[in-house]
Amino acid sequence: MSSTVDKKESPAEPVREGWWRSHSELGICVLLLAVGALVLVDAALIPTDFAQRGPVGPKAVPIVVGSLLVLVSLLLARDVLRGGRGEAEAGEDVDLDAPTDWRTLLLLSGFFLLNAALINIIGFPASAAIMFWGAAYALGSRNLVRDPLIAAAISVLTWLAFNELLGVPLPGGPLMGVL
Repeated sequence: MSSTVDKKESPAEPVREGWWRSHSELGICVLLLAVGALVLVDAALIPTDFAQRGPVGPKAVPIVVGSLLVLVSLLLARDVLRGGRGEAEAGEDVDLDAPTDWRTLLLLSGFFLLNAALINIIGFPASAAIMFWGAAYALGSRNLVRDPLIAAAISVLTWLAFNELLGVPLPGGPLMGVL
């Protein structure tokens, strides 16, 4: 006779994480430190002779931002090294043990790079439409009629919004005469 009572198996030994895996937030610290240093170096290279109109010149804001980035990276590194860990959000439904979906990641990256390569050749509306359709395809949508139409509409509307409303010129390509 079998029982329907669920038995919980107790782990024989807890899973041990490596040092780098348990301190993975240090990667963000390094990234923040690098961006802060880059901002500070670029701020130091800003010429001030033509734009100086008072005691606060064009270097002030970048120096403050770069200094704060460096400070935050150092404080975060100190917290991580003292054992602090970022808490997982309770609302996220993500399986952290699931493997990376390399196919989707590579498809998204490929369509993004294709957009960057084609934008000056065929214009923003066409290259963005290809990228939007490619992103929808990479993320699982397989409607071959609806997806390209929506991608084309979004890319043309985005191009019009940037060119006409914001005054930011984006390359139109062959559509310059049509739109």
